[in-house]
Amino acid sequence: MDNKYHMNGGDDLKSYAKNSEYQKQLLGYSKKVMNELIQQQLDVGLNPHFDHCNPFRIADFGCSTGRNTYLAAQNIIEAVEQKYKSNEEDPQVPEFLVFFNDLVQNDFNTLFNYIHSNKPNYFGAGVPGSFHGRVFPKAFLHIAHSSMALLYLSRIPEEVKDRNSAAWNKGRIHYSCSGAAKEVEAAYSTQFRKDIEAFLDARAEELIPGGLMVIITLGILDGVLPSECSMGVNFSILGSCLEDMAKMGIISEEKLDSFNLPYYYTSHMELETLIKAHGCFDIARFEKLPTPFRQVVHDIQTVVLSIRAVTEGLFEEHFGKDVIEELFQRYAEKVGSHPVLYDDKYRTEASYFVFLKRKTDTSKPGT
Repeated sequence: MDNKYHMNGGDDLKSYAKNSEYQKQLLGYSKKVMNELIQQQLDVGLNPHFDHCNPFRIADFGCSTGRNTYLAAQNIIEAVEQKYKSNEEDPQVPEFLVFFNDLVQNDFNTLFNYIHSNKPNYFGAGVPGSFHGRVFPKAFLHIAHSSMALLYLSRIPEEVKDRNSAAWNKGRIHYSCSGAAKEVEAAYSTQFRKDIEAFLDARAEELIPGGLMVIITLGILDGVLPSECSMGVNFSILGSCLEDMAKMGIISEEKLDSFNLPYYYTSHMELETLIKAHGCFDIARFEKLPTPFRQVVHDIQTVVLSIRAVTEGLFEEHFGKDVIEELFQRYAEKVGSHPVLYDDKYRTEASYFVFLKRKTDTSKPGT
């Protein structure tokens, strides 16, 4: 499964494009603060890399498919245009080139079908490849952006699939599932640390000195147990559906024991510590965003489709296409009777907005 994660493509009822309103709202919440920080941190007139740069180069890492990535690009461009126009000595606004990056399995066809209806004021290009490694030349990008993508691990930790390891996650599909051993979460955390280091290494190379990076990611509040958040409950319910199907012989127990979801929900303290330890970026802002749909009780179909849009490809690849409808039908039946749909005690996820600036010393500390 390594590096094969992708959202449901197309634009039908089950697609990510039709089930990403939560992600869209986060972009809306972050727009004002991002604009303020770009006005403060973009070194127009002070940094030769920004003076008369043409084109101004922006990349969205983990763009997925749908209109959200275009909204993110437009928000950045409007803020940059405002900054250039405010430069009294030279208010000339550069042209813009926006790169949309995701894994090769991403539905780029649907993604670029949307761009024609957006009528963008920039040039666009798709760049396939894992953002856990380099995908652009050195000192090439002016601004990097990534929203709701860094929670995807580059790979499942080997220990959780090894029956001889203390971290073997037998019968469960995620470290947040009820009853998972503490060693399972530790293995996920270690993999997340490696992935964040790889991501920051790559962006430190690709961004110009003084370049900016915006990260929006889904995590949990400091001190909250993963099994107590809504995603932990949802994954436990999904896992129980697979467990039922294994008992009935619809899937094999071996298949279930070898399957784990590739998501990791970091905390504020953990992520901030990793960024500071990396040493190539200054943190201009790190804050919690409002929670979308906080006061909304979702109908069952909305919940099922939102989970299905981001997980179906993983389940299909591992268990086969034939079991998908039954899996999500069982999930709908179970989640419909669970208080996770309406009880605030389960809503302990936290969406974090992080604004970074590449240090002008281009060498990584300690190298």
